[in-house]
Amino acid sequence: QRPMPNVLLLVDTSGSMGGASILQAKQALLMAVDQLRPEDFFNIIEFNSNFTELWPESRPAMPAALAEAKLWVERLDANGVTEIMGPLLAALEDRAEHTPLRQIIFITDGCVGNEDALFDAINTGLGRSRLFTVGIGSAPNSHFMERAATFGRGSFTHIGTPSEVSLRMGELFAKLENPVLADIELVWPD
Repeated sequence: QRPMPNVLLLVDTSGSMGGASILQAKQALLMAVDQLRPEDFFNIIEFNSNFTELWPESRPAMPAALAEAKLWVERLDANGVTEIMGPLLAALEDRAEHTPLRQIIFITDGCVGNEDALFDAINTGLGRSRLFTVGIGSAPNSHFMERAATFGRGSFTHIGTPSEVSLRMGELFAKLENPVLADIELVWPD
């Protein structure tokens, strides 16, 4: 039985994501939205110098919400500097949702300067979430992306070219589809 997740899509729209990178990120987001099922909840957070959430709270992946999300993604543009801490903390915030599983998909080229503080934030705030990083472009900061995914009990996916988006996102969603065990108890007979 597949657990009902809350999928939080966190996307970097800073200036370093300009050109092909923002197109790849948008393609990856649209594919992620298409993978959602009506029983899933989701939200999208875009960030550069500031961050914006599509909605104040996650919504069920019903047709109207999916259509609204796709229009919002199509309008995204790359500008500003990379400020990750605020949107990362917003994504990690567990708002007492009625879903047993929180999956954060973090799409960025990883151009950051405060890696240690970000790792601390993930370690401290992860809770029941899992963080999956998606590195965009020919030379993402793989060190940051791999360690963030390790701290986040997730995995790192690299998308180097637009032609890889479908394959790599398909692989990621195959991982996300697998049920996750939590709060396991082992009882030994006397």
